[in-house]
Amino acid sequence: MQYPSENLPKQEPKLLDQVRGKIRLKHYSIRTEQAYTDWIKRFILHFGKKQIKNK
Repeated sequence: MQYPSENLPKQEPKLLDQVRGKIRLKHYSIRTEQAYTDWIKRFILHFGKKQIKNK
């Protein structure tokens, strides 16, 4: 028997989730994590929410 979730394509985590994961892996402080993610949010809002794909 197959479960419905097995048929779904694997999705990469969103950008901010990836950033948080890397920061936590490096054992940075929670305040550093918040500062970095806030800067990224402001950057995205300023330049638009265009999806940039890696080559």
